[in-house]
Amino acid sequence: MHFSDKIYVAGHRGMVGSAIIRKLTAAGYTNLVTRSSRELDLRDQQAVADFFETEQPDYVFLAAAKVGGIVANNTWRADFLYDNLMIEANIIHQAYVANVKKLLFLGSSCIYPKMAPQPLKEEYLLSGYLEQTNEPYAIAKIAGIKLCEAYRDQHGCNFISAMPTNLYGYNDNYDLQSSHVLPALIRKFHEAKERNEPQVVIWGTGSPLREFMHADDLADASIFLMKNYNDKATINVGVGEDISIIQLAEMIREMVGFEGRIVLDATRPDGTPRKILDVSKLHRLGWRHKISLREGLRQVYADFVEKRANEMQESIHH
Repeated sequence: MHFSDKIYVAGHRGMVGSAIIRKLTAAGYTNLVTRSSRELDLRDQQAVADFFETEQPDYVFLAAAKVGGIVANNTWRADFLYDNLMIEANIIHQAYVANVKKLLFLGSSCIYPKMAPQPLKEEYLLSGYLEQTNEPYAIAKIAGIKLCEAYRDQHGCNFISAMPTNLYGYNDNYDLQSSHVLPALIRKFHEAKERNEPQVVIWGTGSPLREFMHADDLADASIFLMKNYNDKATINVGVGEDISIIQLAEMIREMVGFEGRIVLDATRPDGTPRKILDVSKLHRLGWRHKISLREGLRQVYADFVEKRANEMQESIHH
């Protein structure tokens, strides 16, 4: 990838896409192409075809997706399947039509079977049943991986797929109805502290183990893979360490400075008992994450507080 090559980042407003844009810009790449969803509906086949014909990008980072937590995934099942299928099918096909040099498709660790052994190795894909709550999203992501493989097999396209672990970072979603666990906990503890509440209730038993990676680390890994990885097989991107939900909650409580107690609501679902990626393949290539969970949490909490303050200012002015 040369500094003047035209690079299209699909989903540049999202948490991952915006992190990729920041990393590329900081590294000196000057020819970046972006379109907001208002400017270009990636579900619209003709619109995507016209965009690729006009722009003719050299490289494509496919970070656009409809994403959400357990509640969102389970509620809008048709949207999650349809939107994600359309987005990836349109972009991957047009990348082939436009002779894009290389495309990186970003999947998700939820593609792996619910009962697969831990840590999750790349070859466990399609070896068992998926987690029911986010099956539509997982099916769409698996289709994206298989599309990349098929275009490689049939047309010789250099399309690669990376599977990131649970992510957090700047531009995260803090909506309690549709967010993931880490931003939801940050918001819950922050609001409980503001309201002097005696306790914060957390879903489930607190025992599930999860791996969390800063989106800036994923962006760094994505650029590394774009430069160094050319295999058909998917590659996991994670930190290779996990933490229980209760430990995460304690870490966030301490960071926020909430004095109350944590109450576990065991009537709520836990989800998979453990989810951690085997990242030995990525480590062998020579890439490791740089941002520790504690440091990453400090960064995003500061960002969250600043955004809240700005929103308060805006609402006062209106």
